[in-house]
Amino acid sequence: MIRTFWLAALALSAVLGLSGCGYNDFQRLDEQVKASWSEVLNQYQRRNDLIPNIVNTVKGEASFEQETLTRVIEARSRATSIQATPELINDPAAFNKFQQAQGELSSALSRLMVVVEQYPNLKTNQGFQDLRVQLEGTENRITVARNRYIKTVADYNTLARSFPTNLTAMVFDYDVKPNFSVQDEAAISAPPAVSFDKPASK
Repeated sequence: MIRTFWLAALALSAVLGLSGCGYNDFQRLDEQVKASWSEVLNQYQRRNDLIPNIVNTVKGEASFEQETLTRVIEARSRATSIQATPELINDPAAFNKFQQAQGELSSALSRLMVVVEQYPNLKTNQGFQDLRVQLEGTENRITVARNRYIKTVADYNTLARSFPTNLTAMVFDYDVKPNFSVQDEAAISAPPAVSFDKPASK
């Protein structure tokens, strides 16, 4: 009986000790990470929803480069084929695959906007310009949402790696979470090649 009492007391002390070593902070930051991740996904979905309208509007320009449109369509297809579940933020390999797909879509959209500059009819098309403004606003929202996610994950990972809270992380299997990084920095830093030649008539 006495042995049971002391074991219970020891277990209670351990629990209280762990709660004082960041357990509650892990719960709070984990919820913040999930919330910020949901916002990232929300903004990516907003962009995905805009793309079909943009593609359909651009298709109205008979001489528009089909290859550019195809790249956007294919990149969107790859990005949306990845199921963005909450578990994704705990799987570095899946997270990197998701990030790469979104990066490819961003690159394809950027190229599309550059090519559009060569088409006066699109530049003066009010419907397309409205979609473009919406896309730019969405890209800004994505940046803000990603930055919030990066900050909350950094706070969580710092807690998971710091002493003595790293002991709590070890006991409860709180692994560090993957974060966004710049993919293919050399390619991103290179300015896009812009041709001012008139598109060939068909």
